[in-house]
Amino acid sequence: MITLYAGGTPNVFKVLIMLGETDLPFELVRVNVMAQEQFAPEFVALNPNSKIPVLVDHDGPGGQRHTVFESGAILIYLAEKTGRFLPAEPAARSKVFQWLMFQMASVGPMFGQAMHFRHAAPPGNDYGRKRYLTEVRRLYAVLDGQLAKNTYVAGAEYSIADMAIYPWAANYFRALFVPIEEYPHVIAWLKRVEERPGVQKVQALNKEMFLEGRDHQKVADADSIDRFFGRGRYFNAGPD
Repeated sequence: MITLYAGGTPNVFKVLIMLGETDLPFELVRVNVMAQEQFAPEFVALNPNSKIPVLVDHDGPGGQRHTVFESGAILIYLAEKTGRFLPAEPAARSKVFQWLMFQMASVGPMFGQAMHFRHAAPPGNDYGRKRYLTEVRRLYAVLDGQLAKNTYVAGAEYSIADMAIYPWAANYFRALFVPIEEYPHVIAWLKRVEERPGVQKVQALNKEMFLEGRDHQKVADADSIDRFFGRGRYFNAGPD
């Protein structure tokens, strides 16, 4: 059995997709990040970085309980556990890892910062807003160029790289007002991935958690929101 500590985020959604594709049995433990549950000692013991998702495999290597944090690491772990969605051939495997890192190092951080400066930052942050929105559009163009030559992100076969990128690319262009029609190959790929059985199986669950997270944010007190964003009395930037 697998336990997934989760909430309504793209990084959780990509793990849910993998679980849906592989039909691994799992239980869901919801973590209310707006109520600061991710800072509870028992959660920090699972992930010192206090972030979701966290996966606990109660039948891990050698039959022992094994904990994995960081969504990309979780996808790799599940791919190796099941022997699916990660090629064995070294060159093909390397390509999947490259595009998985593209999501982890670029798409996730840049899209997330663009959302923050577009919707959460106070007035007077035009530089940050434009800088990250520019990077988001550049990354969509990179993805579009790759998909112009390939059915899936890392080549002809669907992989954990597609699972990693899809929740970000599919859900953020509306909120960031990205003209998705400029990226026709991305549009076609989004449709292909959306039809995957793994996505279909967990779409409703992901939507439920996303809406639940929105509700949590609406009722969160100001201090909890400041701690979530690392601002206000939680600023720790050092001297100017």
